[in-house]
Amino acid sequence: MTFTTRPEISGTFGVATSTHWIASTVGMSILEQGGNAFDAACAMGFVLQVVEPHLNGPLGDMVALIRPAGAEVPTVLCGQGTAPAAATIAHYRSAGLTLIPGSGLLATVIPGAFDAWLLMLRDHGTLSLRAVLEPAIHYARHGHPMLARAAKTIADLSEFFRTEWPTSHAIWLPHGNAPEPGVLFRNPDLAYTWDRLLAEAECETNRTAQIDAARRAVYQGFIAERIDIWLRDACVMDATGNRRKGVLNANDMAGWQARYEPPLSVDYCGWTVWKAGPWTQGPLLLQSLKTLSGTGIAAMDPVGSEFIHTVTETLKLSFADREAYYGDPEFSQIPIETLLSDHYAQTRRGLIGETASLEQRPGDMSGSKTLADAAVARARNSAAPMETFHPSEKRGDTVHLDVIDRWGNMISATPSGGWLMSSPVVPGLGMALNSRAQMFWLTPGLPGSLTPGARPRTTLTPSMAQDPDGARLAFGTPGGDQQDQWQLIFLLRLIHGGMSLQQAIDAPMFHTAHATASFYPRAADPGHLVVEPSFADTVMAALLARGHRLERAEPWSLGRLTAASRSPSGLLRAAATPRQMQAYAVGR
Repeated sequence: MTFTTRPEISGTFGVATSTHWIASTVGMSILEQGGNAFDAACAMGFVLQVVEPHLNGPLGDMVALIRPAGAEVPTVLCGQGTAPAAATIAHYRSAGLTLIPGSGLLATVIPGAFDAWLLMLRDHGTLSLRAVLEPAIHYARHGHPMLARAAKTIADLSEFFRTEWPTSHAIWLPHGNAPEPGVLFRNPDLAYTWDRLLAEAECETNRTAQIDAARRAVYQGFIAERIDIWLRDACVMDATGNRRKGVLNANDMAGWQARYEPPLSVDYCGWTVWKAGPWTQGPLLLQSLKTLSGTGIAAMDPVGSEFIHTVTETLKLSFADREAYYGDPEFSQIPIETLLSDHYAQTRRGLIGETASLEQRPGDMSGSKTLADAAVARARNSAAPMETFHPSEKRGDTVHLDVIDRWGNMISATPSGGWLMSSPVVPGLGMALNSRAQMFWLTPGLPGSLTPGARPRTTLTPSMAQDPDGARLAFGTPGGDQQDQWQLIFLLRLIHGGMSLQQAIDAPMFHTAHATASFYPRAADPGHLVVEPSFADTVMAALLARGHRLERAEPWSLGRLTAASRSPSGLLRAAATPRQMQAYAVGR
């Protein structure tokens, strides 16, 4: 018998799983009230902004896959905001930048998460705006137990907040003191903002009109106005140690809306796997599956050295293509059909050797050699000065949630951005702007070049899949560049390892930082491979013998996966990672 850290949840009524136990239980309470999976997810998303403020916020970003009951394929919900009209390479270069900072006002794109949540609520939910916002308002006003990691982040940044970002100091260090872990923490400014939003929205008489009124309040009304007025004069310290003004304004916000898109998919060993498009890193997982299909991965021990080596070398190739070819397809010609083709996968598969590659090897497609060469050059020159106040352990991360209801509606969503470390709190709103623009390059002519109106190539990458028997799966994880790495490992262990959801999550994890990072300062670490110490010593030795530059992680420190599934019979299952001791799955 294989034991797990916790039981895999199962039932028929509904399941909700997320990176915080409060959000998961809020989601379940919405299902109990008669709401569907989309109502529950919306409530969970707003609660996560309150209880995990170091990982996401209201003015951040969100990507989701939604699959209404009876739908043959999922739909992508794009809550990734675009670069402001004045966000040009020339402007950023004139400010003395060669990379976009990882924090501060020039790192901001149009906030996307709020409109995405409300678009989904309007079109696919059933409950009122008040019903899904009230749990978040409760925790903002009456308090939630502050997570230890969030408390440490605030404490470590307390002096910086005091001297450079006083609006953040007022929110995160009330009365001048950093919050203690586990002690109730309140954000009354955020509660007031949502109260006012509801009051304005409820001047309308029906549900749809109220939701649309709330969307206008954020993007054309009092929230946009407050952001615009503040940004006219604000000049704040960013990750480079310099003070700079931003370029976002009210016109940018008024001209943007969230939207739906078709997903990309591949078939693999009888499974179908869906991801968002190349404006995310999602196709990387699909490319990796195509490459792995001819490697004999199915026969490998899913916690053995051959498995780790083969997956890692495959990921290196996929990441190299991500750097060369991914970006917003509305602004660049992305060769996605070639990247996901059988022929291309065969050529890439042949590059996997017996030893660890130390090279960046994007594919050399016809007419694209310049892009491939540029990607290699960026990887070689990606070292940049680290932030003076924003060390690696203080960087924001992400949250994730999956929900399936009794009717078969399902969602996998990955919200992020608007972290408490990304930008100062906007005065009076209790929320900070995002820093997603740091994923653009300040070199012209690349798919990921900074361009007004374009989406940055986000790391946010929720997933859905369907097995040969018709069971439907929603899954994902926080983790920046690690998201599709951990998801790929999880999925392979389900498909080939015969593991349950919880077993596949609990099994030892690994990832590589070989590729150029998506986040400032955009470093690469060729040959790097970090593994949890629960792998056998013989596995570690074999990986070292193959030339991997091995790093042993702290126990139970890699991956924050959650997952939920529904079989054709209606049986629901859900699981959540034990890592960091805050994610939970609930259901019945």
